[in-house]
Amino acid sequence: MALDNAATHKLSPELALSGPQTELLHRVVSFCERHQADDSALFVIEGAAGTGKSVVLNAIFNTLQTRARSGAADDPLRGLRNMVIVNHPEMLKLYRNIAATMPNLRKSDYERPTTFINKSAKTGKRADIVLVDEAHLLLTRPDRYNHFAQQNHLEEILRWARIVVVVFDPLQVLKFKSHWSTDLLESFRKGRPSETFHLDTQFRVSASPATCSWIDALGQGEILPRPEDPSFDLRIYDDCAKLYADLCACNAKYGLCRLLSTYDYPYTLNGEDHFITEGDFRLRWDRSLPSEKLPWAERPDTIDEVGSVYTIQGFDLNYAGVILGPSLFYDAKNDRIGVRPERYEDSAAFQGRDGIATPEEAKKRVILNALNVILTRGIHGLFLYAHDPALRERLLRT
Repeated sequence: MALDNAATHKLSPELALSGPQTELLHRVVSFCERHQADDSALFVIEGAAGTGKSVVLNAIFNTLQTRARSGAADDPLRGLRNMVIVNHPEMLKLYRNIAATMPNLRKSDYERPTTFINKSAKTGKRADIVLVDEAHLLLTRPDRYNHFAQQNHLEEILRWARIVVVVFDPLQVLKFKSHWSTDLLESFRKGRPSETFHLDTQFRVSASPATCSWIDALGQGEILPRPEDPSFDLRIYDDCAKLYADLCACNAKYGLCRLLSTYDYPYTLNGEDHFITEGDFRLRWDRSLPSEKLPWAERPDTIDEVGSVYTIQGFDLNYAGVILGPSLFYDAKNDRIGVRPERYEDSAAFQGRDGIATPEEAKKRVILNALNVILTRGIHGLFLYAHDPALRERLLRT
């Protein structure tokens, strides 16, 4: 199996797009042409994990920047100041690495949202077109720790850009301070020109529709009969050490195989290693190395670590091992995965509950969203282990 594991290749603007992706590119560029003289316009791209949102977004941006910097004198998009914003440090690294290989892209074209907003407020200059990847990670409340004093990232981005294109998936909301809903997003459409485009085709997970449905259902807590699928390696383990050994063997053969876990094991940013232990299995959480040029998933040494939702969101793996930690258990009465928010170790995810009508249900939703993200990383295979013995046994019976 010849695999090009570089994320810069998988997200390259030069990749061939599918029919719907090409249609989306033309729709967005046409939208920008029609509204480039307007004060404010919003284009929303919706799609689940693995539907190729970031790929097409970077292709759109490359098209816009090529015309902005190299277009004909009468091109309406020539000379425009455009940006890509992403509130995800690992994705920002990836975009900037790609920019270094493209003639019309620059590393400075890519920013975190708070940086863009604060720079714009300081200079008083508006951007022309801003594309926002992973818009479900934008803040919906102040976060003074990260130097954001306003109420909502998107509100401020719309203030400082005339055309905004956002990529959005409500099932990837991971924190109360980024508590997006379809209704909240809808409120920003009012009073300005707006369009929406849905991406539906699954590009990442190389599995049958039945297997994709099984994985999607599990990410919602549902346990369905496991389908037979020779095209995708789906395994359930009763021994986490065996899972890890098999994953390492796959990594030696194919590369880009990593172990992930729900955020159910203690972790503190104090410069020390923190370990996940399950029976005979013991491995450290991923280390925070913001100065590393390569994203976590691409660094060869990270096969010796367990990744979290924050290090892997937005990235592909060839094979993903996933530990379902103590916050998830088997709810025998309803024959589904139950959620214990009190066992979730990402306490920062639940800070800032003002305005959230049902915080306990919202906590469960955040935990299942994080599960959904890590379950949908593997292209060719998914290896599962559950901490809860009853859940482990139930999954083995699927």
